[in-house]
Amino acid sequence: MKTTGWDQRLNVRADGRNLVGHAGVVLLRRIADRVGLTTALTAALPQGVGPGRRDRGIALIQLACAIVLGARNVLEAEQLQHHWKRLFPRPVSDSTLWRALQAVDGPVIARVERTRAAVRRVVWTLLVLRPGGFPWISVCGRTLAGWYVLDLDATIVTCTSRKEGAAGTFKGSFGHMPSGAWVANTRECVAMMLRPGNAAPNDVADHKTVLAAALRQLPLPLWSKLLVRIDGAAFSHDVLDHLQSLTTSRRRVRWVTGWAINTVDEEAIALLPEKVWTAALRQDGEIHEITGPKRRHGLLPGRRDHRGA
Repeated sequence: MKTTGWDQRLNVRADGRNLVGHAGVVLLRRIADRVGLTTALTAALPQGVGPGRRDRGIALIQLACAIVLGARNVLEAEQLQHHWKRLFPRPVSDSTLWRALQAVDGPVIARVERTRAAVRRVVWTLLVLRPGGFPWISVCGRTLAGWYVLDLDATIVTCTSRKEGAAGTFKGSFGHMPSGAWVANTRECVAMMLRPGNAAPNDVADHKTVLAAALRQLPLPLWSKLLVRIDGAAFSHDVLDHLQSLTTSRRRVRWVTGWAINTVDEEAIALLPEKVWTAALRQDGEIHEITGPKRRHGLLPGRRDHRGA
């Protein structure tokens, strides 16, 4: 892959000078070059004009690295780049970063999405070819070999000022509530939908949108097995019917979601004899004790004949 030249004079030293705060960020930026992400973003993004224009693909990679180093806005990202010249030999100004971000409209987002999917296919191929093979996760001491596990969830990002989209959340905080999807096997975020803080955590359309974006990012083999995990916010007939419809002749989809137990459920459960109960296990295989308010949540496996439980 084409190199951007920043790493040609890197070396490992222990003299306490010219050090980067987090050594892992060097590997992060280098792998973006090695797998072709930097050059692919350059091709996907509209470039500026003029003799002093900066490569916007490199600008976004440097912005991502600055965020990893702790930057919370574009001004801090510029300051961090000037602080660590070895990692950022050509710092990008905050105004250039703003112009690069403002150029990302709907069509550009679509190109970036396709670019990410193409690069991810390369990386996953390398994972398969490594000695340990593709990383399969373990649940209750059992390795789910061949299963790709996708987790969907909304998360709250708090803020202290009235930024665009900031609002009161259902948990009493103030900020934003994006909804995202993560691959449990590789711990990578594959989709993120920006939403205001007052967005409903159980919005059916949002779940479908995030799931569709995540599936476009997954380089699944022709015959694949996919497990989708969502918490109780997804427990609705519309979402469950949609999950059930994702199974095709070439892709098996199973799902696990939660639901809130009401008084009628609790009274029915109390009638069950002790002998029908089995121990609930955590993902690591340890026994899961359910006490107090936590008893008001359950797990529903992704099979239609259990959906009315």
